Amino acid sequence: MTNSDHKARTLLSLHTQGGMLVLPNVWNPIGARVLQDKGYPAVATASAAISASLGYLDGERIKRETLIDLVGRIAASVDVPVTADIEAGYGTTTSELEETIAAVIESGVVGVNLEDSFEEEGVLRPVEEQCHRISVVREFAARQGLHLVINARVDSFLSSAFADQFEATEDAVARARAYAQAGADCLYPIGPGDEEAVKVLRARIDSPINILVTPAAAPLQALQALGVNRVSFGPFIFRSCIRKLTDIVDTLRTSGDYTCFSDMLSREEADEYLSDSNE
Repeated sequence: MTNSDHKARTLLSLHTQGGMLVLPNVWNPIGARVLQDKGYPAVATASAAISASLGYLDGERIKRETLIDLVGRIAASVDVPVTADIEAGYGTTTSELEETIAAVIESGVVGVNLEDSFEEEGVLRPVEEQCHRISVVREFAARQGLHLVINARVDSFLSSAFADQFEATEDAVARARAYAQAGADCLYPIGPGDEEAVKVLRARIDSPINILVTPAAAPLQALQALGVNRVSFGPFIFRSCIRKLTDIVDTLRTSGDYTCFSDMLSREEADEYLSDSNE
């Protein structure tokens, strides 16, 4: 068994062993090392956070090579499994999607998020088309000897195609079931995180589910009690850090008060998360 395959199987088991996998999404190696040091068993990236950290909006606006370089650096910086948000897969054709997955596997990443909507058009892919894309990813990774953990995002609740949440829920459940049949390991109906919505999704989707934790979502303890397998935070941690940055620079500009640095990490504490080898 290769190291990557071992990590992939470890990541998969974290979805099924009875606990809830909590993934505070990161965008750089130091964030990944902080999580590992704090005892998190896996690391996940957020595409919106990675894009924003480079000055770009989300939606595959950064180059595929740029994304792969960054997630590869993150994977190389820790010993725990890393799963990467690759948006819609950076490819419209099967061969382009396979090229993306080949690069992902080569980078050392062992799991992916795969979206089912078109970012620019704001519409959902046909179910059959997305099922085909999921099966392509599953089969390609298998030929490389890796059970790549596929977290299939279901964007029904983000779509304007449905009249109400009931219709969006029906579509989300149907898509989730189809994606599981196509080879997805976990289903990610992004949107509602309140207890009532999660209860319905949990009752009707047999596979592991991932819930996005927003400020309005149910508490982690409640989500775990409902049987949620995985929670993630998207770009919210990144945005919280940027809020801290903007508050600091606003304070320095307006009052010159720099007591905000009194609770920062010391140089020695920060250095614990940094490599002393050359790039």
